[in-house]
Amino acid sequence: MTTPVYGAHEAKAYYVEESTYGVTPTNPTMLGIATAESVEPALNPGLIKVRGTGSRDLQAIRKGLRQVGLKIAYNLPSDSPINFLQHVQTLKSLSVEVIYEKSTGIIDLLHKGCRFNRLTVECSVEGLLKAVAELIGQDVAVETSKISGANYADYSGAVPYYSSYVKKGGATLERVTDFSFTIENNLKRVPVIRTTSGHMLKYLPERHRECSGEITFDFETKEEFDDIVNDAEFSLEFGLGGTNKAVFSNCKWESVSPPTRIEDLVSVKAPFVAKTVVIS
Repeated sequence: MTTPVYGAHEAKAYYVEESTYGVTPTNPTMLGIATAESVEPALNPGLIKVRGTGSRDLQAIRKGLRQVGLKIAYNLPSDSPINFLQHVQTLKSLSVEVIYEKSTGIIDLLHKGCRFNRLTVECSVEGLLKAVAELIGQDVAVETSKISGANYADYSGAVPYYSSYVKKGGATLERVTDFSFTIENNLKRVPVIRTTSGHMLKYLPERHRECSGEITFDFETKEEFDDIVNDAEFSLEFGLGGTNKAVFSNCKWESVSPPTRIEDLVSVKAPFVAKTVVIS
């Protein structure tokens, strides 16, 4: 039975770097996120609600600052694990196209001027490396066809937990059962008063960066407690598949907790904060 309702199997997401902020390149080569588990476009017109005397109801509803958001959760593709997520570091602007396609028609949402606001990467034993990317954009073009002249390519595959690793101070840790890390760029939407495209932001600058995460260990040593007592500083390196990695420098544990429950083994949860990070 055919239905006009689009399903997740009929949706795809692609991206390309922009040379000019908010402008999709001509005849672009669009790279796909074939391993996406969820794609959440969001468009908020920032409505200005006008009230006045003489009525209990609104006098007018005007558009305000257009707020474009996009959240993509995906498994890191083994073909090229960091090709997409590296832009949380490069801060290059992207055009991200979300395509809903049936044989009967296409709904195309082209998000322009997108930059990474937040990225979280996580891994658990017996699972895959997963990432959640939260982007802020400048505008969305809503079409019924794909980008004219574009070529499309997909990165596929996945990075299993045994293709990852965690190193502390250069030494591999073999007590880790779970890890996650988050990089926040704290982007700020900056509009200006102008008669042309005044409802869209003009700049999207980054502010202070926050690098943090959490590691779960099997409880075998008192090392993490010693680190806190000694106010120790260290580096943490996370394998992202292939030769790719994320290296956090000048780290410290924010806390250490070994929850102990009857009929269960003891683990250690250790959130950390870092001064800086390099993804390569």
